[in-house]
Amino acid sequence: MVLFFVSLPIEAQCAMCRAVLENEEGQGAAKGINNGIVYLMSIPYILVFGLGYYIYRRYFKVKN
Repeated sequence: MVLFFVSLPIEAQCAMCRAVLENEEGQGAAKGINNGIVYLMSIPYILVFGLGYYIYRRYFKVKN
């Protein structure tokens, strides 16, 4: 759980995107592209975790 909230700065660009965006002044678009890629990459993991949690709660719930 701690690793989910603590993250290191990462670069998520492909080689072609990086080559094009490095020529830009200010690097604003490159940072935006990086954030978008990381955001799109994290959504499937969040969905799988949520589905796994739902299945766990449904099938392994302790009966009171």
